[in-house]
Amino acid sequence: MHYKQLTASLLTLILGGSVLLQSYHSATAAQDPQSVSAQAPTSEQRQVTRDIAARLDRSHYLDKHLTTATGKEILTNYYEALDPNHSLFLQTDIDEFNQKYGNQFADMLKRGDLNAAFEIYDRYLKRANQYYDYAQKFLQTPVNLKRTDSVVIDREKLPYFADADAQRTFWQQQLTYQLIGLTLSQEEEKAKDQFFTANAGQYDAADLVKNETRTPSQILANRVKRQQGQMARRNTDQRVESLLNAAMAAYDPHSSYFAPTQATEIQIQNSLELVGIGVSIQPDRKNPDYTRIMSLVDGGPAARSGQIKPNDLIIGVASEGTNMVDTVGWSTREIVNLIRGKKGSTVTIRVKSQNAPDSAARNVSLVRDVIKQDDTGVTQRVVTVNDKNGTPKRIGVLEIPSFYLNYKARRAGESYRSVGVDTENALNALSAQNIDGLVVDLRDNPGGSLDEVSKMIGMFIKSGPTVQIRDNRGNVQVYEDEDGGGQVYAGPMVVLINGGSASASEIFAAAMQDYGRALVIGSTTTGKGSAQIQLDNLPLGSATLTQRKFYRVTGGSTQNKGVVPDVSLVNIYEGLDFGERYMKNPLKWDTIRAVPFMPAGNYSSDTVQALAQASKQRQARDPQFVYLAKLNAIRNEEDDKKPVKLNIDDRRAYRLHLEQETLAAENQRRVATGQTPYRDWAAYQAAQDAELEARSRMKQAERPKLPESEAFIQEAARVMLDSLTQPKTSH
Repeated sequence: MHYKQLTASLLTLILGGSVLLQSYHSATAAQDPQSVSAQAPTSEQRQVTRDIAARLDRSHYLDKHLTTATGKEILTNYYEALDPNHSLFLQTDIDEFNQKYGNQFADMLKRGDLNAAFEIYDRYLKRANQYYDYAQKFLQTPVNLKRTDSVVIDREKLPYFADADAQRTFWQQQLTYQLIGLTLSQEEEKAKDQFFTANAGQYDAADLVKNETRTPSQILANRVKRQQGQMARRNTDQRVESLLNAAMAAYDPHSSYFAPTQATEIQIQNSLELVGIGVSIQPDRKNPDYTRIMSLVDGGPAARSGQIKPNDLIIGVASEGTNMVDTVGWSTREIVNLIRGKKGSTVTIRVKSQNAPDSAARNVSLVRDVIKQDDTGVTQRVVTVNDKNGTPKRIGVLEIPSFYLNYKARRAGESYRSVGVDTENALNALSAQNIDGLVVDLRDNPGGSLDEVSKMIGMFIKSGPTVQIRDNRGNVQVYEDEDGGGQVYAGPMVVLINGGSASASEIFAAAMQDYGRALVIGSTTTGKGSAQIQLDNLPLGSATLTQRKFYRVTGGSTQNKGVVPDVSLVNIYEGLDFGERYMKNPLKWDTIRAVPFMPAGNYSSDTVQALAQASKQRQARDPQFVYLAKLNAIRNEEDDKKPVKLNIDDRRAYRLHLEQETLAAENQRRVATGQTPYRDWAAYQAAQDAELEARSRMKQAERPKLPESEAFIQEAARVMLDSLTQPKTSH
């Protein structure tokens, strides 16, 4: 939504960079069900189904067998995966399949029998086609945007429709709701266009003017068509992926199956290295059917060619020995998959300049090469923060985006990047700058390598255990600091966390907290306290299987509850169903026996309370924290689970209310920080668009820090400086 924080900045995909993990089931199907059903399961798909079923039955942490009851649960999960909003399947479909397959679904999975799964998927495609047919016809007629009825958009917890009439009523309501939203957005875009035109020099925004001439109905119809085309290009591997993830979801949220394409993406994200051409892309602002090149990676094949420029539009891709594929209307993800390939192989992309006809496009042949994602690893910097006496202090900031490790290169005995090596280098660089303290920033760090996080804990403690792991048979393994008592950094420090900090980042924060090595600052973490083994030897794709669980050296689990900070800061995820405790079938929190360890010293509860109170008072005065707290409140006014009136005047008034509140929050922040307030919503939105556009063209390391994000660094440092005047209890 338009009032989200800038911290959710523009997402780009790097062809030669990471790709956001997307769930296939979130898309809606639209291809001829007859043609799809003709695609029979392959032997590899049947084999991998048997393999996954056997591992769930025998090797999962829960020791939960694949019984008839479990099979029924998986069947329900499969319906949910395909139709999460309960708007495509009818209750009669569900009853039919439950009657036919409910008692035998588990056994079918064990045999690798995919007939039931494919039959259900074909019914899903049939229902989806009915929706698309209905949508296209409905959007060709005048639509009343001033209705008197209401609709609940989020139907996840609501029953399936009993009949087609009730279902079509909802489809009509849903489409009307979308048209109302598009109409209001178009009004907003026209206001921004006028602002950009009048202030083109100030914002260098000529290319941001959309000049949209299509009606909302035409835009929505084109969106439906694009979704239809994307789904038509899906293969049977992806329907097997939906099924096997539904099976794994019956056990826990983190056992996952990845079809071959997804498996490649996982490897890329873990290694920070891939083979591609080195461009970042996103749907074109003016016409999302086209894909725009946002920036080039220095030294990458595209940049070296001299024939590709930012703002070029990709309209076709041809791999070595294949014909050119027309990619107009394709998703960025699909185009990424076409462009990627083996190092040394050739890919030809067809590009054109903006505002040029397709006939003016040119073909550029490029040799794929390894693209180093240097911007995505550990970074360090020094900031100046005044202590309570006003004395400036040099504070090192260590930003760790994930606990990455190039497993493939390590197994092959090749040189490789890892978060541990990069962190040690960064700490040495910071120490050379004579820092007075350190902030370890783990916000939104999703985790990664267990070995790496254990090594990193050892960089900050003298010696002792780092984490405990219990397997599915009850055996407990204790990881130890193995550096012989050395500390890369022994100075004062704090660890900054939030709701997006998960898994390995929680292990690190918990260890620093338990050892009294650092105060933990921020908001409660995700609560992912389970460990997965990687299954790379499957007949098809890869998978992760939960087999172990993390425990702190004190014996408590990080599972479900997460790591609770010593000092709380504004929670940007407040009110959102975010974290392990909101997931389906999360493992439970529990404890095991503590292991002996020697803390560096801990603060008393009174001291921690005093530090927290002082921080709370500063946050109440800080313009950035005040702003973020207000955005939380505004965001939480919206609830898709509640009925929404299908009247554009009502929605316009509500949107105006949100806009006024958001603009007021922003202008309050600007006045408090010595900036000129925006005169109206159009000016604010235009400035936001221009800033996001400018940031998207920069390398990550070159982007200026967002003030609302930097406020967390500053406050964490202040808490640490305050703590230095407080005594610790020794052990």
